[in-house]
Amino acid sequence: MKMEFHPLGDTGIQVLFGSDISEETNRQIRIFADYLKGNPVEGLIEWVPAYTTLTIFYRPDKIVFKDLCKKLREIQETLQSEDVKSNSTVYEIPVLYGGEVGPDLSDVASYNGLSEGEVISFHSARPYLIYMMGFVPGFPYLGGMSEKIATPRRENPRAKIEAGSVGIAGEQTGVYPLETPGGWQIIGRTPVKLYDPEREEPILLSAGAYIRFVPVDQKEYEEIEEAIRLGEYKVKSYEGGGGNDEDN
Repeated sequence: MKMEFHPLGDTGIQVLFGSDISEETNRQIRIFADYLKGNPVEGLIEWVPAYTTLTIFYRPDKIVFKDLCKKLREIQETLQSEDVKSNSTVYEIPVLYGGEVGPDLSDVASYNGLSEGEVISFHSARPYLIYMMGFVPGFPYLGGMSEKIATPRRENPRAKIEAGSVGIAGEQTGVYPLETPGGWQIIGRTPVKLYDPEREEPILLSAGAYIRFVPVDQKEYEEIEEAIRLGEYKVKSYEGGGGNDEDN
C-alpha cells in the first residue's frame, strides 16, 4: 500500500493509507500505529488513527519533516517485509432493544419495511470494527452495519440521549458513552459503561477492536446493571474479529 504524506502546520504530518474506508486499510493503520508504540521514534509526540489516515505530531527541533517522511517509509518497508499479522479483541455488548430505551426501533423497522425483530436480528448479527474513537470520550465510530437497516438521522434531534443508548444514523451505528444531545435513531441501550472516569482505564474500547451487540431481555438488563453497580460485571471478550457475517 502506497502512503502519502501531507504536512499539518510545522508540528504535524498526516499519513494517508488510501482513499477507501475498509477493514484492510484500517488494519494497516493499526499495525503501523502499534509499531510506533513499540519502537519509539525520537521526536514523535503522539499519533491519532482515523478511517484512512494516521496523524502524527512531532517536535521539529528533534526531527524535521523530510527526515520523518524517510523514517516512516522505512517503517512501512519493514512491516511489509515482515508480513505482520494482527488479531483484534471482540467485545460482547449486551443491549436491551426497543421499548422506553429504544424509542426509534419501530421507526427504523417501518422505514426499511421490516419487523422490529428483523431489525434486531440484522443489528446483532455481525461484529463491528471500531475504526476510530472521538466525538466525546469513549464514542466508537463503527463500520460494517447492514444496509438493510440503514435509516436517516432524526429530523428533530433530541436535547438529551441517555448514556449507553445504541443508535443508527444513515449507514452507521454507535453507542453514546455519555448523556448528550443527538439526532441518531435510538433502538436500544446497553448497561455497560463505555466511559467511566472512576475506572483505572476510563475508556473501555479502542480503535481496532470489534463490538458485537448481544440482545438481552429486561430481566437480564437489570441483572447486568446491578452487577455493574456492585463492580461484579466484566464485559465478555474474545480474540478474533475481522470479516463481517453475511446478512441473515
